Amino acid sequence: MISQTKKLVYIAEEETKKFITWIAEVEKNQKLTIFEKNRLIATRVGAHYRSDGLTEVGFWSPKLIREVLHPKEIYLEIFTPTEEINWKQPLQQVNFRRDCVYLKRRGKFFWGVVAGMEAGTKEKAGSFYWLRYITPSGKVEIIRDTMAYSLPYGIFAPAELYDLDSLQQEREDLDYFKATGSIDDNDIPRIGAPQNILQLHVGTASKEGTFEGLTRVYRTISEKITENKPLSLVEKNYIGYDAIQLLPIEPTIEYRKDFSNDSTTFDIVTDVNNLDRDISHNAIEVKLSKPNTQNWGYDVPILGSNATNPAFLGTLRPCELFEFISVLHNFPHKAIHLIYDLVYGHADNQAELLINRQFFKGPNMYGQDLNHQSPIVRALLLEMQRRRINTGADGIRIDGGQDFRFFNPLTGMVEQDDQYLLTMSDIVQEIEGNKRLLFTIYEDGRPWPEEGWEEKSTYMDLINLKPDSYQWGPLIFAHNTPALKGFWELKWNRICEVMTQGENWITGCGNHDTFRRGNQININSNLNWNLGKTPVEVIYNAYNNPAVYLWVYGFSPGLPMDFINVLLHAPWMFFRNTDEQYGVKVICEEAGFLDWRLTDEIYENKDVFSSMKSWGFNELRLLKDFIHALNQTMIVKKYDVDEVIKACQACFHDVEGAYCDIDVAYFLKNPEMHNFLSYLDSEQLKLWALMFMQDCYNVCNVSHYQDQVSSVLTEHNLSLRHFRSQHRWLNSNLQPSDRFNKISEDDTTIFYGIRTNPNNQSEKLAMVIHLEGEGKEINLLDWLQLNVEEWEIAITTPNFPEITHLKDLNGLTLSQSQGILLKLIV
Repeated sequence: MISQTKKLVYIAEEETKKFITWIAEVEKNQKLTIFEKNRLIATRVGAHYRSDGLTEVGFWSPKLIREVLHPKEIYLEIFTPTEEINWKQPLQQVNFRRDCVYLKRRGKFFWGVVAGMEAGTKEKAGSFYWLRYITPSGKVEIIRDTMAYSLPYGIFAPAELYDLDSLQQEREDLDYFKATGSIDDNDIPRIGAPQNILQLHVGTASKEGTFEGLTRVYRTISEKITENKPLSLVEKNYIGYDAIQLLPIEPTIEYRKDFSNDSTTFDIVTDVNNLDRDISHNAIEVKLSKPNTQNWGYDVPILGSNATNPAFLGTLRPCELFEFISVLHNFPHKAIHLIYDLVYGHADNQAELLINRQFFKGPNMYGQDLNHQSPIVRALLLEMQRRRINTGADGIRIDGGQDFRFFNPLTGMVEQDDQYLLTMSDIVQEIEGNKRLLFTIYEDGRPWPEEGWEEKSTYMDLINLKPDSYQWGPLIFAHNTPALKGFWELKWNRICEVMTQGENWITGCGNHDTFRRGNQININSNLNWNLGKTPVEVIYNAYNNPAVYLWVYGFSPGLPMDFINVLLHAPWMFFRNTDEQYGVKVICEEAGFLDWRLTDEIYENKDVFSSMKSWGFNELRLLKDFIHALNQTMIVKKYDVDEVIKACQACFHDVEGAYCDIDVAYFLKNPEMHNFLSYLDSEQLKLWALMFMQDCYNVCNVSHYQDQVSSVLTEHNLSLRHFRSQHRWLNSNLQPSDRFNKISEDDTTIFYGIRTNPNNQSEKLAMVIHLEGEGKEINLLDWLQLNVEEWEIAITTPNFPEITHLKDLNGLTLSQSQGILLKLIV
């Protein structure tokens, strides 16, 4: 039963006056530009818990200015738990106390200093809050905190007030920030480039699929190194890296059955809309559901971009991220840097349900273009980034730099917003007074999406503007497909660019983007069958190739990046189980995943594809045939799900002239399949698509493949990572005296070359690798005019032919994926 109590949460009037006075002084400051004023004001937007126990609250809500509302019809609604929340519990019902206070309107903002709100910590929940208003028609609407620090129950739920200042003060890596930062505003250091990067997706890079799981992985490795204990083969694939780059960790869009903006994870059971807002009410019942959104990270709503995706937090507490970062920064012998992947170039269409329209410029292929030209939107987005990097990152990767464009009325042209991109790199991180500028990577393929952009792009635009920054190089974008025959020959011109101008490029060919693109190759394409006997073998040996790894780490300029799923030969695909509208279309476009990533042996594992098996797909062949038939039907029916259902029903009910690309008799041998397919309807198909994506997410978790890790490849790759860290000069471009050549005969492609340390002429390396085709006789000593007495073997690929003397390198038959790296004897 709802009970009333004395009002425990209220506006601190005097402090609110001081707060608004500060806002007014900023607004009136004639020395500041409009944008500078907005940047200062943006730092106060959101909810900030103070050391005196009060909470500063600010909302930007231009929408409410257009409404004719009574001040009492706009209120901050606060829910404070009156009993403990079990953060691990998938479902629970918890009692809350509800309070309402009235913020002060100033222009398009609402401000206030609130007493009585509880701040969350690792151990306890804070107060949950959002802004509510009653429309002239009597409907109660929600305005969420775009700048929230904690969203434990997702983007549609109220935000949680969290004691971030205490979290910063208590972090275990403060000594690291003191050593690498500066308290002097005139001498702020920039974090230098790492030697290499390991890319991880939090949801699949550990058994738990959370930061808690990644902390366990790296803490275990750290303890073993400290205690001089041997690492497992799996653990060796996580080390030897200067930096870790996480796929986006901000909250993503969530699964919705409709276009409402109600929360299903913070479901307020009690009808609160008719309660007296001037009284505290106890026993407000709320059903809490632990978020489990599965997404690869780039479908963002922008709301809460400085918070952490709650699906990645096993405990739903922000401190979980901080603990992971501290383990990296306190890693034995040398700190591991952390790089955030930032997505501020677009928003998913779901954002329209969550944030006001002034954030958007108009629709694009991803959803909505963001309105970076609005001074307040620009300021808020940069402030989100500042808060994000203040969690402790060392670098940033800026996604889709080519998407930051605007129409310039002065020139009448659409131009790149390079000034915004450069500003992103120059945002100062500050942690307990220690200030730093972060290492920056741009993903920028301009003139994408112009036709032929793959060949037109220079991948140098931002490097030219900011020489200490890096860009994704031409071989690391999604359109690169090394599983195809002739790939290395086709890319020779780009490879030469890597060698001669790629010192500020991210290199390698196995990352989340290229590895996923491999699934979209037609299985009947002209594949490089020398890489393996099956498509699964071909795809993994293409992206984790010992000869390519030897070239990238042992000889090529640039900054190498690997992806953990590539190294561990774990499947990977595009994840999005977040909507009904495109759910079936998305899984159809990922149909090749089953051809390229799965074997009967994997599918038969009782721990994978449990949902599909419950639908009757007990064999991989059944699932493959159905999804390919579904994909073809979707194309023919122009992705109209209702029309696709009619086609399927006609097919299985033997309607004359029905379109059907499936072996009906084979399917109907299975009674469960008969029931599934004969009575398929739109809702069932959408549910099936959702469960298929959930099964795929599970099967991509690297923990399923620990027993299959290659010891030979693991040791080879790790030795090359160590080699590169000992030869930092390799990052630099080739010098005029260096050589890098190709031999192409009868579909065979061989790279070879020699290069010299530009700072030490007595340090030289020579290399030859076989990338494609049948075995070929090489004469490396003659090609490079090497004196065998002056050279020794540095590293060979695991399958390199046995030789007794270096002179055997002349007349040696080299086969695909074999290679050798030599070094000059000093």
